[in-house]
Amino acid sequence: MDVLVPFSATRPKTRLSDTLTPDERREFARTMLDDVLAAVADAGGTAHVLATEAVDVDVQVTVDDRALTTAVNDALEEAHPIAVVMSDLALATPRTLSTLFATDGDVVIAPGRGGGTNALVVRAPEFEVDYHGASYRDHLDRAAAVDATVREFDSHRLATDVDERADLAELLLHGEGAARDWLVDAGVELAVDEGRVGVERDRRR
Repeated sequence: MDVLVPFSATRPKTRLSDTLTPDERREFARTMLDDVLAAVADAGGTAHVLATEAVDVDVQVTVDDRALTTAVNDALEEAHPIAVVMSDLALATPRTLSTLFATDGDVVIAPGRGGGTNALVVRAPEFEVDYHGASYRDHLDRAAAVDATVREFDSHRLATDVDERADLAELLLHGEGAARDWLVDAGVELAVDEGRVGVERDRRR
């Protein structure tokens, strides 16, 4: 399956500024992208990166700095079926992605926490994405508008996009790839406070 992987190469992961420097955020975002691309390949997919600026990877790259919705909709016109998998799904595994790709439905949605959409499989040529606001709800509406059948893909690994400090704990707990190793090497560690698991950083590393 063709798999579109949007990647924001321009000032990535600003919500991690309380933990990582700008240079570290760029390096960490790139490491997560590499993990996602490896998982896509091992799941039998053919990845195509849609990046806001040039990025050196071993797959096809299209540079498009327009809004995510516009850029993805233009890309969706090129092929069906096609999957859209976000580049910060650092918990994604080949098994999870291969199951997503094989799930029946005109539109298969893997929701993220907080109402977002972290991955899609689109088999309906008339369907268009809308990544503004509560995109999960908006994608249900857009599928209904074109009489497309919808399947929800319920997955902890795909629901966890690494955007904020709390998400780093999920990556340390459940990650299996280079992004988790990058965090460990950077001195980011699990911390338990009043029964809640978070992270702290040892900057001596």
